[in-house]
Amino acid sequence: MTDDAPLLVWSKELRTPARQAPSVDRIVRAAIAIADAEGLEAVSMRRVATDLGSGTATLYRYVANRDELVDLMVDTVQGEDELPALSGDWRADLTAVAHRVRTTLLRHHWLAAELSGRPAIGPNSLRRHELAMAAAAPLSTDITLTSNMVGTLMSFVFGAVTQELAEIQVQRRTGLTEDQWRASVSPYIREVIATGAYPHLTRRMIEAEDTAPADLFDFGLSCVLEGVSRAAR
Repeated sequence: MTDDAPLLVWSKELRTPARQAPSVDRIVRAAIAIADAEGLEAVSMRRVATDLGSGTATLYRYVANRDELVDLMVDTVQGEDELPALSGDWRADLTAVAHRVRTTLLRHHWLAAELSGRPAIGPNSLRRHELAMAAAAPLSTDITLTSNMVGTLMSFVFGAVTQELAEIQVQRRTGLTEDQWRASVSPYIREVIATGAYPHLTRRMIEAEDTAPADLFDFGLSCVLEGVSRAAR
């Protein structure tokens, strides 16, 4: 890191706000509320200032720019829930970690994309990752293997939740319930089935039962943990 490199927000001493100015915490939580309601694209320094009844210039005294604000938002939501205590049972502990991450991602729909696109190195994010590594530690003394197992687990969690969120976003974008959406695409699906070109997908559409997202997550998680246990042998 060179001397002229920008200072990370985590390395800064955040100044105590003036009596009439919004605190950094209020700024961040106002931004989170906007992102939760309207998506991260709605978050701007000007919009946050408006919601707080403050001048935009005032916000820049405490948060350098929007990118720094998003870093603070990501880390704040990572610290909303108390971390579970570890039992020493790696399977139970990693299951608890995975479910805690899923809960946070479903609470804040914008978070998954941000965690995939920026390093999460704030204190709350580091505590979560430390917990995951500690949960996996009984599996192996090889820190590289342990890290890879945690990375594999998190990849599954993010992929599963991203798929779950995609369905939620479709409903939000179209304004249709799941039943209404299915009714709207059913003529096309019947045409696809009639072609005979997709026998396995046809069986899936006609015969398979719909699995609730939470149950599907648990099924996938059990498969991943079984694979992790085999890798550790």
